[in-house]
Amino acid sequence: MAAVSFKSIPPPLRPVARAYLLGYGAAVVPQILAFFLKHAKRLVRTKNRSDEERRRQEKSFLRNLARILTAGLDPLGLATFCAVLAAGPSLLQAPFYDLLGSSISSLTHITKLRTSRWLSSFISAWGGLWLLQTGQSETFCAGEESETHALDGNNIKRPRVAGNTIDVTLLTVTRALDVIVGEIWARHQARRKARGKWTKAESLISYIADPTVFAVSCGLIMWSWFFHPERLPPRYNKWITSAAQGDDRIIGILRRLYDGSIVYGEKSDGCDATLAAVCKDYNLPENYGNPAKSWPFPCVMFHAGQGITCEERAIRRFVKAWRKAMFTYLPLALAFRLRRRLSQKAILRSFFSASRSSAFLATYITLSYYGVCLARNRVGPLVAGRDISAARFLDSGVGVGTACALCGWSIFVETSGRRKDMALFVSPKALGTLVPRRYPIEKEWIERLAFALSAAVISTCVRENPKRVRGWLGRLIAYAIRE
Repeated sequence: MAAVSFKSIPPPLRPVARAYLLGYGAAVVPQILAFFLKHAKRLVRTKNRSDEERRRQEKSFLRNLARILTAGLDPLGLATFCAVLAAGPSLLQAPFYDLLGSSISSLTHITKLRTSRWLSSFISAWGGLWLLQTGQSETFCAGEESETHALDGNNIKRPRVAGNTIDVTLLTVTRALDVIVGEIWARHQARRKARGKWTKAESLISYIADPTVFAVSCGLIMWSWFFHPERLPPRYNKWITSAAQGDDRIIGILRRLYDGSIVYGEKSDGCDATLAAVCKDYNLPENYGNPAKSWPFPCVMFHAGQGITCEERAIRRFVKAWRKAMFTYLPLALAFRLRRRLSQKAILRSFFSASRSSAFLATYITLSYYGVCLARNRVGPLVAGRDISAARFLDSGVGVGTACALCGWSIFVETSGRRKDMALFVSPKALGTLVPRRYPIEKEWIERLAFALSAAVISTCVRENPKRVRGWLGRLIAYAIRE
């Protein structure tokens, strides 16, 4: 950004210009990186192509690159959305302040300042999200009103649905809640310490707040991944599936046990082939997969060939996940250190940092699987019993629920700073599992209201106490609003 100067722009318009450029970069840069990677892979596959084919690919490359660059300039796109968010507080705050001063003379300066900031932020946030929803609704195929023909020949209208901006709203709402709760707790802490009444219990609450948010959020996310994957963003769901490194058939068996498609003591309908294939692929007796005779299913059936005992499987799962994560985290840690002189000490720090992050992810994955074994084969039978009704109960969601409840506490492996960032990262996705991702388009105003209220809280706070808006969002907004 050193080459970009905003000094020639009037101060009130500088936040608008800066926000527009940030929004344009956020919309375009990820697409360009993905496009370049895809193009590089294509070049490797067709390195022996003819001159004519090379020229055709070059034209296609430039045409697609131009399309990506111009798409970011869409007047109803992300760049305009960010500019509108910044324009309200920058351009409307002064008029609102004067209006409040002339209409309600009893208000103090700080009250008028905060109220004018909040009102200007609320209006710009409402208008910005309206523009973004308007622009994206045209490309949202599921949201288009269409007609389908029923068996009797009558046309049935499917209601138009919305929700393509829900992830932006969820992020904003969770950050606003973080600001409000954090400010209330900070004031409580200041009062208690001033009186000398701050207790160890209150210190413990401060210490475990972010890990608890992370653990609860991960519990909701993993429960949705196991049983309700449609509640998660498609890319995030795909990433969890890739990181889990599991057998999709085994996940499917757990889902069928949960929804009652497989019932112990009864012959399964439509699941015999899958159960038999799992037993065959992992060299297990075929009767292990017969719910009428084998209940509960032996845990080794869920181990995917990674160990006889549950503990052996957990250790193997941890080692495998840690090793795979190191191939991702170590290069990133070294690249981060390259900004400075890469000494032997820096290399060691990079290795330990990457190892710690890899251990966190490996622990998370291990607990996600071992929790199932713990509930259905280790602790669960001691509590619920070992008869067929207990087996049905433990495999109807208790095992998976135990895994979901345990996996998030692996966050204590990470540093305290990263615990905060990771809690802020997963909380919007967890909230998304509790609200519909698609809803009637007539209710878009509810999402706009939630977004505008939350954005107004964040915008007002970052102008008065920037450190209260934690994480990258607070730093980004503080940079964008500078005049």
